[in-house]
Amino acid sequence: MSDTAVKHGASMEGHIERTHEEIMVIIVALMLAMLLGALDQTIVATALPRIATDLHGLDKLSWVATAYLLTSAISTPLYGKIGDQFGRKKIFQFSIVLFLVGSALCGLSQNMDQLVAFRALQGIGAGGLMSLSMTIVGDIVSPRQRGKYLAYFGAVFAISSVAGPLLGGFFTDSLSWRWVFYVNLPLGILALSAIATRLHLPVKRVDRKIDYVGASLLTASVVPIILATVWGGVTYPWGSPTIVGLFAGGVVAATAFVFWERNQPEAEAIIPPHLFKSSIFSVSVILSLLAGVALFAAILFIPEYQQVVRGYSAIKSGLLLLPLVFGMLTALVTTGRLITKWGHYRLFPIIGTLVTAIGVYLFSHLSLHTSQITLSIWMIIIGLGVGSFLQVMTLAVQNSVPRSELGVATGTATFFRSMGSSLGGAVFGAVLTNRLTYHLVKLLPSFGSNSSAKLSQSVINGITPSSLSQLPPSVTHDIYEAFVLSFHDLFLLAIPVLLIAFIVSLFLKEKPLRETTTGPEVV
Repeated sequence: MSDTAVKHGASMEGHIERTHEEIMVIIVALMLAMLLGALDQTIVATALPRIATDLHGLDKLSWVATAYLLTSAISTPLYGKIGDQFGRKKIFQFSIVLFLVGSALCGLSQNMDQLVAFRALQGIGAGGLMSLSMTIVGDIVSPRQRGKYLAYFGAVFAISSVAGPLLGGFFTDSLSWRWVFYVNLPLGILALSAIATRLHLPVKRVDRKIDYVGASLLTASVVPIILATVWGGVTYPWGSPTIVGLFAGGVVAATAFVFWERNQPEAEAIIPPHLFKSSIFSVSVILSLLAGVALFAAILFIPEYQQVVRGYSAIKSGLLLLPLVFGMLTALVTTGRLITKWGHYRLFPIIGTLVTAIGVYLFSHLSLHTSQITLSIWMIIIGLGVGSFLQVMTLAVQNSVPRSELGVATGTATFFRSMGSSLGGAVFGAVLTNRLTYHLVKLLPSFGSNSSAKLSQSVINGITPSSLSQLPPSVTHDIYEAFVLSFHDLFLLAIPVLLIAFIVSLFLKEKPLRETTTGPEVV
């Protein structure tokens, strides 16, 4: 046994008994790290117009977000696998340093090409923040106690979704868009210091080959699919050869990835296929994907309704999303504590998916005059639903696999949730655009004529109060009505998705939550 192991109270099996206070110091550091990765998915959005102006790169603006999304999604499962092989603490520290370096370079960028490149670098670090922070919780807390701690991370994810655009707007208006990136540095350094001094993880180093071919095929499948979801309906029509080709290429590469992984030694595969033989793992991963779809649809399109139909600013619409966050926080904390108390988790995804479906059904009754109080109640219901099962999937996955595969299993679940968010935004965005065109033509037949083509495109791409003020009141009313009807269709489509999630949750089996964590060595 090493001196470090003795110093931290490890047994011969490597288990470390930690007090709640010791755990919370580590948890706070992990939450800070995860906050950095989650926040940077949204904080840049409100700063993009100013960035495009200062760096003279409007044509490359979308790549500022896309580059980060691509590299963070690709690296998430890779970090899980590498952490299992070489130990998570040093790999996690590396990801934090990489993220901070990328953040500093983003803030120093002098042109758009530099910013895009450094955002990609930042995304590589963020993949480790998102994946390994959740995995390390599994290293330091037993599954029985883990529910109440995982709730904190779900809260970080929920809060960052709302706080990101608000902080981005504040820094851009009050200081400079460069502070959108510089703000990461003090928080990251604080997290890095706490991890270095307080985190001591059981780890067993193993000498295995890294599956470079599998990693390449995974990259080749993820990149075109994400690009298609980002570009579809915006840069290129959904039925264009470019988008169809990207989806086809992604599917071909994904198929090749599956065949390759099935023929690799289980210990070396990036995402070991045998994990999916566990029904708990398979069901949890599917629910993670559907949770990403549900959460992203709510967070993205409810504020869009507030901005378009109500005419609220981006900041105000973000603040008005707080009831949804309140509902999520309440459910996350309550669910986590009940799981720790009862030792059972299966009931919560069943209830959560059903409650979320009810909340989405209520939003399918939006009108031009729905009161803000009513909207807030509906948001609380969706928040309670999503919060009831958002983090339970991670707990179920971690409890179903051996410790040696804790990282790759957690990384895979996180990866599927990220892909669900990307696909959810793309699918529902396409539905909103297509149904908006349909309802505009139906309510305003002249929108189908050549004389109104410019106005129609303007409405679809982004409606503004200034542009509406130039139209007759009757036309303005019909445009708003078309938007409301389009939101009806969007939320109605989301209901079957959540009902599928509810049916899938019924197949989730329960495995007794372990009371301890174990490990061979402390570093």
